[in-house]
Amino acid sequence: MNEVTGNEIIHQYLRHNKKFPHVLCAGCGHGIVLGSLIRSVHSLDIPKDDVVIVAGIGCSGRLAVYVDFNTIHTTHGRALTFATGIKMSNPKLKVICIMGDGDALSIGGNHLIHAARRNIGVTALILNNNIYGMTGGQSSPATPSGSTSMTAPFGQLEESFDTVSLGQGAGANYVARGTVFHVQKLERLMCEAITKPGFNMLEVLTPCHTQYGRKNKFKGPVDMYKWLKKTAVPVERYQEMKEEQRGDRIPIGVFTDKGNPGLEERYFGLKKELLAKQQAAEGK
Repeated sequence: MNEVTGNEIIHQYLRHNKKFPHVLCAGCGHGIVLGSLIRSVHSLDIPKDDVVIVAGIGCSGRLAVYVDFNTIHTTHGRALTFATGIKMSNPKLKVICIMGDGDALSIGGNHLIHAARRNIGVTALILNNNIYGMTGGQSSPATPSGSTSMTAPFGQLEESFDTVSLGQGAGANYVARGTVFHVQKLERLMCEAITKPGFNMLEVLTPCHTQYGRKNKFKGPVDMYKWLKKTAVPVERYQEMKEEQRGDRIPIGVFTDKGNPGLEERYFGLKKELLAKQQAAEGK
């Protein structure tokens, strides 16, 4: 039997419809995320019908269009509310919520922290390209201070969110960060985020040359990938560095892994317990 190649695997999971060619810009990292997601689901041997992709608005939201899973394209910032309802109504499903940094951290920020606090059994993939890409290149909550954008032509004055710290502070069960340059590591993190119990958050650093890179002195997409290669370091190595050595380095890897049961497990467990008590009291 011939070995199945990566491309053949991906095509098994794509919807072959009129949505191709895709809308992503040349050099965008979102396509790499899509490939990693498909390979992760395939390697975990999860049936297509057991996977639900919930996506918000923005470039990342378009990924739901291309995959042959159960998919829902929701309103801006509300992807996690839909994902929560789906998981609580059918906890057997693998619910994966794909959001951009603007979608997840700005209009959807309140939903993010409370989904993490409640420990809902949803995998949140936050595709961080440091900008509102689809809507014109405005600054997002993840735009680095000093960066240039359409709404900050003289440099971003505000400080940006540290997505990992936000997830940890809100109580997420599993918090990790990867990049589209480090693909094999990204897929390992993605597999963990999909299979761990409770609310699992994976931030993915993915370049946007069209709206962010060319405004911030990156000559092209290749330069942005080289920057990721140079800047991202394993969290274990980062923690060993002295403060002056860290500079603009960004730690990647697993930051939190509690392993606590998700809210849906506790809810249905309590429901079963109360039902048994009621039946016992009624003599059934």
